[in-house]
Amino acid sequence: MNVYDSNRMANMLDQMGLTATNRQKDADVVIFNTCHIREKAAEKVFSDLGRAYQLKLERAEEGKDTIIGVTGCVVQAEDKQILKRAPYVDFALGPLRYFRLKEVVQEIFNKREMQLLDTEFSAISKFDLLPENKAEGGCSFLAIQEGCNNFCTYCVVPYTRGIEMSRPVEDILKEARRLADTGSVELNLLGQNVNSYHGEDINGKERNLAYLLNKVAEIDGIKRIRYTTSYPADVDDDLIACHKNLKKLMPYLHLPIQSGSDDVLKRMNRRHTKGDYLRVIEKLKTANPDIGMSSDFIVGFPGETDDDFKQTLDVVNEVKYIQAFSFKYSKRPGTPAAVMENQIEEKVKKERLQILQDLLFDYQTKFNLSSIGKVMPVLFEGKGRHARQLTGRTPYMQNLYAEADNSLLNKIVNVRITGASTNSLSGEVI
Repeated sequence: MNVYDSNRMANMLDQMGLTATNRQKDADVVIFNTCHIREKAAEKVFSDLGRAYQLKLERAEEGKDTIIGVTGCVVQAEDKQILKRAPYVDFALGPLRYFRLKEVVQEIFNKREMQLLDTEFSAISKFDLLPENKAEGGCSFLAIQEGCNNFCTYCVVPYTRGIEMSRPVEDILKEARRLADTGSVELNLLGQNVNSYHGEDINGKERNLAYLLNKVAEIDGIKRIRYTTSYPADVDDDLIACHKNLKKLMPYLHLPIQSGSDDVLKRMNRRHTKGDYLRVIEKLKTANPDIGMSSDFIVGFPGETDDDFKQTLDVVNEVKYIQAFSFKYSKRPGTPAAVMENQIEEKVKKERLQILQDLLFDYQTKFNLSSIGKVMPVLFEGKGRHARQLTGRTPYMQNLYAEADNSLLNKIVNVRITGASTNSLSGEVI
């Protein structure tokens, strides 16, 4: 979601006549778009801001002005801390308010002395106020839903992104067509809880994610579709049928379970049990035997016992994830879990995370090795480290490197897999 928001902001700055630079010292405007999901990410913002301020002082000695801005969820959660710890910040906009970016930057360029902070939860959707965007390459993100009503006890999203809001079907399809017309062949539909989508169609009738996926699949030029991130309890039969019937829908699904223990899931306020989750996986694999699963895991949640952790490992062994994201539990201020009893020692969290990641990486490596010799359609998205090398992704979101001409950039090409490691594949273009 932050990549999508950042691209929308960059597009607005382009429209002001500003151009992106790879060297921060050359930048007249420096914006940090932030995430508050984990403590480490939030703290990194303040250290990065300090370095940006030093560059601002150096540029001032050369007679150059520098605008420093912060956007995103850290602003929403820690607005007073930003003004206190980084008083040199010129503006701070919450994740639902960045549609004001052009106006704010222009006011500061006009030399109005101001330090602006805006974290309002607007009654008007930011998507209704953003200018039209265009494709950033062969693959584009497209936000269809924002916010979350689940209130998992460890998570700040409902407090920083607000309650669930689904965009109208026609607005999404209009943006999807524009992205296709400007070069995208793959769309990744985004939402904090994307499969709770319930936007209205042109007749005012509420539609689910399955309906939207079918409509997006009808768009000429769109060859691949993904969606992220799903909530297990909201996977319905219509959505499962899409994985059987929609050829454009990639055979890869990120479906976070967080823990394999029902006791931990209950304390997390997740609306599913381990059994519920595994039954959804079984239905998905019946609909499409080739589907590959990914997930999120939190270890060391308050009160997690050795047996709770073992049950998480049992789920990994049963599902055999082809990719996964795993983290130590991180206290987030204002969440119920932060004040729960039986907080787990950092040493124990670290040990459990290492055990879990070793197991996850083992399955990921085995899956990648099983790809050797296969021919896969790969969307080349960027240039590699070496001359005449491109990087891309397979239908299963595997990173792939291959020797290829730049003319194949942003195109889907058949590639024979010749090598594999834990994190990437290598291949040759057919």
